[in-house]
Amino acid sequence: MALAHLSPSQKEPEREKEEESEDESEVLEESPCGRWHKRKEQVNQGNMAGIECTYLAMDTEEGVEVVWNELHFTDKKVFKTQEDKIRTMFQNLMVIDHPNVVKFHKYWLDVKESSARVVFITEYVSSGSLRQFLKKTKKNHKTMNAKAWKRWCTQILSALSYLHSCDPVIIHGNLTNDTIFIQHNGLIKIGSVWHRVFANELPMPDHLRTPLKTQKEEHRTIHFFPPEYGSIEECTAVDIFSFGMCALEMGVLEIQSNGDKVLEENVKRAIHALEDPNMKEFILQCLSASPKKRPSAHDLLFHRVLFEVHSLKLLATHCFLNTPYITQDSLLEEKTKMIDPQGIMASVPRKGQSAVLWRYSQVGSMELDKFLEDVRNGIYPLMNFAVSRPHVLPRALSQSQEDLQTVKTPTPEPVEVETRKVIQMHCSLERREDKARLHLTLYLKLEDKLHRHLSCDLLPNESSQTLASELVHYGFISEDDCQKMANFLEEALIKQRSPLN
Repeated sequence: MALAHLSPSQKEPEREKEEESEDESEVLEESPCGRWHKRKEQVNQGNMAGIECTYLAMDTEEGVEVVWNELHFTDKKVFKTQEDKIRTMFQNLMVIDHPNVVKFHKYWLDVKESSARVVFITEYVSSGSLRQFLKKTKKNHKTMNAKAWKRWCTQILSALSYLHSCDPVIIHGNLTNDTIFIQHNGLIKIGSVWHRVFANELPMPDHLRTPLKTQKEEHRTIHFFPPEYGSIEECTAVDIFSFGMCALEMGVLEIQSNGDKVLEENVKRAIHALEDPNMKEFILQCLSASPKKRPSAHDLLFHRVLFEVHSLKLLATHCFLNTPYITQDSLLEEKTKMIDPQGIMASVPRKGQSAVLWRYSQVGSMELDKFLEDVRNGIYPLMNFAVSRPHVLPRALSQSQEDLQTVKTPTPEPVEVETRKVIQMHCSLERREDKARLHLTLYLKLEDKLHRHLSCDLLPNESSQTLASELVHYGFISEDDCQKMANFLEEALIKQRSPLN
């Protein structure tokens, strides 16, 4: 079914002229496809080294604000020799997908007569950085809530565990309280993931392009970097040290400095000020001088200071939210009304004593509702508790990139090709009232834990191979899974039709 797109001029011509004059004064530039509109306002989304300019922009398709980043090269010839490497680097960045990592949306190359630039679009986090939040909290004479500290640490470690388990491994290399952001709902986002990728993949002389700044040169953030920073032996332990310093600053709100530099004795005094012995031991492990003694991000997620949500409770919540037809916001309220508050939920037998009873009245529905909302928002990712295994980054395809030679058109961008593999698939078939059609409901689980719920009506003459090909065409499954999907659907159709034959 084709979708009709009416331009604003077809609806309100006079009003469009007024709005157009206002918008044109703000929009500096558009992307080649016309979707991304660069604004005048510059934004600071952390210390994103090597980025010449960062502007606020509008995603006209989704109606949300994004960040327009520009990486400049002053020598076109050198840029052309590195163009394939640059494309590969940005394509790999585009497939990074984690709820606690700032999303990398799109990129394109802009080559002029004597210079070149790479423009890339990233997610905009408007709530501010972790440093800004801690500064405001201290100014209001408040202390850090232990529960919030645990939730933030868990989310940061979840992102690091994901990056470190990618194949090839992604080391952030620029983790400070300036590159960690907090959304209004408590969701943590890590930015500047591309810092180290730029520094490693674009080893050009400084006079040929804008120099990539090394954050260790800034005294204000030097304490976030371990002793081995910049050496050949660098590994994922670099990020663990930086995380430990972030966790310490979250715990004490501010590490006192000598001028604009935090010294080792300042860090030791801050650690000594921590009251919780588990928190202190946790941070000391991260800040070990030896990289080999620092735990992995995955192991730290199971440290006793963080592991407060029982895995069974978390699994049950994810199953609840991922089950179709029961995710309505009012469902929990409806169910709790039917439960007797004095009813016994669980009991713990004790030898020689009466059993310990746990009644429904002891479980606050508001508290449970808040936990459901937190899980829905990505604050407790289930991937934290999976067995650590490499996340192979799929090769991003050239069809998903913008081309400067593409003619600008108001039509939607083509569907991007799916590269992730399907690891689980389930389906159900029900005959419609007219007896001629079948209704197919398809549940897919991709390798990055993404769930897809699809449904459609099938005519008697439709084949499983055609259905599978359509799923590939519209970007729901990868081409590699096409035949597997066709076989799976064929088996389901045979089972459904066999009683009728």
